[in-house]
Order: sequence, then C-alpha cells, then structure tokens
Amino acid sequence: MNRQNISSGSPWENIVGYSRAVRIGNIIEVSGTVSSNELGETIGIGSVYIQTKYILQKIEKSILDGGGCPNDIYKIRAFITDISRWEEFGNAHAEFFNTIKPCCTLVEVKGLIHKDFLIEIEASAMINT
Repeated sequence: MNRQNISSGSPWENIVGYSRAVRIGNIIEVSGTVSSNELGETIGIGSVYIQTKYILQKIEKSILDGGGCPNDIYKIRAFITDISRWEEFGNAHAEFFNTIKPCCTLVEVKGLIHKDFLIEIEASAMINT
C-alpha cells in the first residue's frame, strides 16, 4: 500500500519528526492538532470554542490535502485541559459536524505542550473509493 505523508509546513514536523497527517490506502490519520498558526501564534487564547473551530479547520485542510473530505471523518479524539468547558467544545464540534456526526471522545488532561492551548484534537478518516 502507498503511504502519503501530509505536511502543514510547520517547522515542528521536522524538529519532532512527525507528519500533520498520514494517508495509507484509503485511511487518513491526523496528528494531534492545536490552535497555532503558521507563525506559531496561538489562535483563540482563553476560548475553547475558538480554538476548537480553528483546529477543525486545520484538520479539514489535512483531510482535503490527503484526497478526502470532511464527510470521510469517522472518529474524533479531543483532549481538553478543563472538562467543565466541554460545552464550548461541543458547540464548535456540533457546528462543524452537524450532519456528519463522527464518533467522538473528549478526555480531560493535565496539560498540553503550551499553557495557552486549551484543547488538542486528532481525527481519523476513511475515503470512500
């Protein structure tokens, strides 16, 4: 099976040795994604809702770059630093996935790689061939 590494162009991919996403066959796995832009700036400081929306847009781009579409996403795994803010995540998630409705897991974690990141999200997609 062919393997396609999908890059976002982030310098962290080479520093850490990972890909934003990997496609093998008709499966695309998207790495844990936080709300930082190309300059490393955090988008939506203090807002789980804005961070979630931004992250889902980054995930969508990775899926598109791998030849898929948002409808192909079947699983979301989210890691939040304060579970009491689950509704902010839920609102942004529902806006994006209102008709797709993938499987979803939300887990509280002690912390993420930077104090400004409130949520990190991974995704799995299967492209219909």
